[in-house]
Amino acid sequence: MFISRLKLNNFRNYDKLEIELHDKLNIFIGNNAQGKTNILESIYLTGFGKSFRTNKDKDLIKLGREIASVKVVGEKRYGDISIEIRLWNNKKKEIKTNGISLSKLSEILGNVNIVIFSPEDLKLVKEGPSERRRFIDREISHINKKYYHDIMSYNRVLYQRNNLLKKINYNKKLIKTVDIWNEKLAEFGTEVMLKRREFIKKINSLSRLMHRKITDGRENLEVKYISNIKIDEKDKYEEIYERFKTKLEKGQEKDIERGYTIAGPHKDDLGLYINEVDIRTFGSQGQQRTTALSLKLSEIEIVKGEIGEYPILLLDDVMSELDINRQKFLIKSLRNVQTFITITEIPKLMVPLVKEGYIFKISNGNVTKEI
Repeated sequence: MFISRLKLNNFRNYDKLEIELHDKLNIFIGNNAQGKTNILESIYLTGFGKSFRTNKDKDLIKLGREIASVKVVGEKRYGDISIEIRLWNNKKKEIKTNGISLSKLSEILGNVNIVIFSPEDLKLVKEGPSERRRFIDREISHINKKYYHDIMSYNRVLYQRNNLLKKINYNKKLIKTVDIWNEKLAEFGTEVMLKRREFIKKINSLSRLMHRKITDGRENLEVKYISNIKIDEKDKYEEIYERFKTKLEKGQEKDIERGYTIAGPHKDDLGLYINEVDIRTFGSQGQQRTTALSLKLSEIEIVKGEIGEYPILLLDDVMSELDINRQKFLIKSLRNVQTFITITEIPKLMVPLVKEGYIFKISNGNVTKEI
């Protein structure tokens, strides 16, 4: 798939912007704080219905304005696609696909498939488990709407169970109501774990191959699913559900003492190993960055395998964070993917690619296309 046109009104530092886009490579070049990342953020918004930089929609509206809008027009293998999002300061955003209003945020998922790679993703390996869970949840949700529903439902039930646990310390009679929350948590949690298991199995296979290519076969990367609920490769729903529910029941007394739930997929993590060494703790910066690159490029192939076409790739100021060898590998991987790159200057390695794309110069919210 690809986007052919982007239109912005009162979005971040842009008053009005409408640009035609190349179906392969689009480079946005300029100094920092000029609005390059805002372009990528607007495209991301049309894929996920929310920003990757803020949880507040009003932050996306230009200062002093009441309404902002973003619209993309593009093509997918089954036909044309248009996504339009309107944002207000004082009411819920409106999302339309091909002119039809969506009633739920989740309905936008899968219309414009996007993979983003930013300097923050280079911290994916060395940061805490919550970053890796966020990575898993975002990517599975984009290709599986049911997963989005399950993880949202799981988090909602977890919040309610934790609230109940705190109240039990002051009213012991409420302990009788914990069972229903154990059942619901196990129900949604099992669905989440099954889909995570499947996703991690795929990303392990693909990222291992990517990593070997980047390192010329010197390093073997292994990605493992780490859960405090025992989940083997062949376990079925019923087995995992019973195991999770039993663990909740056995740990209930301690959960009440703590006031929160200790067991479940909200504690999951990815194990990342190079030549059997845990690089989350013992990996060099180079190994950690190569692993992050391998994981992100694997996402692209997973989306392609799921939906039958490549997603759009957003590279937000990431080239300067990679050494020459990683830049070379990344550039080779862009051939079949519409790519949007923000950068302060074009590396020599990318000069041959420029002939197959567009360059836009950005200065203080003004965008000019180079001829």
